[in-house]
Amino acid sequence: MTPTIEATGLRKRFGRTVALDGLDLVAEPGQVLAVLGPNGAGKTTFVRTVATLLRPDAGELAVAGHDVRREPGAVRRVIGLAGQYAAVEPAMTGRENLHLVARLFGQDGRTARASSARVLDLLGLTGAADRLARTYSGGMRRKLDLGASLVGAPRLLLLDEPTTGLDPRSRIELWDAIGALVAAGTDVLLTTQYLDEADHLASRIVIIDHGRVVAAGTPGELKQRAGRNVIEVHTRDRAALARAAAGLAGPGQDQPQVEEATRRVRVAVAAGTDPLRDALGALDAAGIAVEDISLRPPTLDEVFLALTGQGLEQPTETAAGHPAA
Repeated sequence: MTPTIEATGLRKRFGRTVALDGLDLVAEPGQVLAVLGPNGAGKTTFVRTVATLLRPDAGELAVAGHDVRREPGAVRRVIGLAGQYAAVEPAMTGRENLHLVARLFGQDGRTARASSARVLDLLGLTGAADRLARTYSGGMRRKLDLGASLVGAPRLLLLDEPTTGLDPRSRIELWDAIGALVAAGTDVLLTTQYLDEADHLASRIVIIDHGRVVAAGTPGELKQRAGRNVIEVHTRDRAALARAAAGLAGPGQDQPQVEEATRRVRVAVAAGTDPLRDALGALDAAGIAVEDISLRPPTLDEVFLALTGQGLEQPTETAAGHPAA
């Protein structure tokens, strides 16, 4: 089966800034692929290259079997793109916004009306279809923007940080909408600053740094590969945090991390017979009262930090006027 996306040795430079540095990546049909990385890692550059908005300097890139250099028109016919901010016309209704985009895709009036109705129903916007877009909530506007990328029935949907700026409820609503698209047969390439979003939506995750892939796999595989289990302690008394951290420190373990605001201490633990029992014994010996204690697998945030050495929000220098995110 032809991969949805296949990149080999992909390179892109903006002046002295290398955005993509020999990136290799394959996205198979029937999956949501999340691309994660620190700011400046090359995520947006990669999405823009897949969308034929940027031309690669070197390497090969095919989308649904079409070469992005030689067949850009064929690539554009099989993709939809939703950027970081909702691009809808507030003075038009939701239905009019989608109908306009469908006509720009070259659909005749009847087909455009049918496409608009289909997408409105798919995204749960039928009840608000004839309201002006300026009356929509932030989450509804993002759904409408997503819908505009779907009226052409793309095989691949490119989502570049789709939930940026949304409140938690709107994020969950958009997640549900993306899940419905995948169930209906649309493949998705997603970039996001929210690791819980990737964990929730993606069947496969690729982490890139400095324009190269540093890790790839399912969320579960990445957690197993990059992180040890974590002991997390919630103390009853904030003054006991330092003693709890000292009690949890041990040979072969990382330095415990303390969060004073939440009265929590966490530490990655080496494989052992019973790390939770050992931790409880150390805390009891120190006379520390705890609200709760748990042994859990690492989160994607902790995996990401282990693999890249930095968090998603850490800024990096880019060439003036050019995206390198």
